[in-house]
Amino acid sequence: MQSLLHYLSYWDAALAVVLVFGGLIFFHELGHFLAFRAFRVGVITFSVGMGPKLWSFRRGKTEYRLSWLPFGGYVSGVGEYSDEVESLGFTQEEAVTSKPAWQRLIIAFAGPFMNLVIAWLIYWGLTLSMGLGITLPQVGAIVQGSAAMEAGMLPGDMIAAIDGTPIDRWAQVPETVGASGGRTLKVDVLREGQPLSFDMTPTRSERTNIFGEKETAWLIGVQASGALRYEKKGFFESAVLGLRQTWDMIDVTLTGLKKLVTGSVAADSVGGPILIAQMLGRQAEAGLAPLLLLTALISVNLGLLNLFPIPVLDGGAILFCIVEIIVRRPVPEKVQEWSMRLGASLLIALMVFATFNDVMRWFR
Repeated sequence: MQSLLHYLSYWDAALAVVLVFGGLIFFHELGHFLAFRAFRVGVITFSVGMGPKLWSFRRGKTEYRLSWLPFGGYVSGVGEYSDEVESLGFTQEEAVTSKPAWQRLIIAFAGPFMNLVIAWLIYWGLTLSMGLGITLPQVGAIVQGSAAMEAGMLPGDMIAAIDGTPIDRWAQVPETVGASGGRTLKVDVLREGQPLSFDMTPTRSERTNIFGEKETAWLIGVQASGALRYEKKGFFESAVLGLRQTWDMIDVTLTGLKKLVTGSVAADSVGGPILIAQMLGRQAEAGLAPLLLLTALISVNLGLLNLFPIPVLDGGAILFCIVEIIVRRPVPEKVQEWSMRLGASLLIALMVFATFNDVMRWFR
């Protein structure tokens, strides 16, 4: 029985990977599809999934297809990949190449934008249904030899105040201690409902931030338990908070990329499809809400990645459109062709490098 449950957990993880990756790529392509329709560009095919056709139907001039491989999908606009127009039953006016550069720019931007919208909708929905998650100021672990251990603090203690400043969420703990400058602090806690007070002097110690960087700060040597409380929010307030969470994830992602480029974050921290699949599997086991939170983060990353000004990505098409708008003529086809080859080579190299990092993590 235990063996059966073990295999079922693998199937759950695999299903989570398929649904998340497939869903996010599908919505990305849906963004392009809606932009095609908005600017009256003919659509040859809209496929859910990749590979050989499993089932399809035709509505108007467009074939809607379900394909065998359940990863993502694609949309094919008239004139996007070939010069065939009339032979496919479309007019020259319906070709994407006949549209002005600003419209083609919006079409290219629509896919990544849809990924950011999906992240926002996930954050909005979770906040509306569950409330805003606030990390409680509860001690989960205590560092050996730290000020907190010497003072007698224990795991499970709820920090109520520091130097008279009320504490109602964990983020206030490192903020208040960090601003102490090393002076002795009075820390009030609740232990099984009983109030206690400790005097402790922070020490200048090293810690690791969310980007894996080492930094020094004033610390008392406590870690959060991870316990949460949820504050109920209304419909519109949840929408605003969802937008704020999406922006925070964009900011964190771009900051991480900047640190990676400047070398302050090690290149071997880059994760690939194996790492993402492992993370999705773990979050699927943890429950729907953690899985959706990771999905939103992946969606933000997918949207931002596609906005990089690299040919073969949407950002490359946007770059070509911007150049065309500025110089008032299209980028020469030869330049576009060689740029596409270079961009494809760069992406393949990045994928190989990220996958290599994933494999090497198994041996560390």
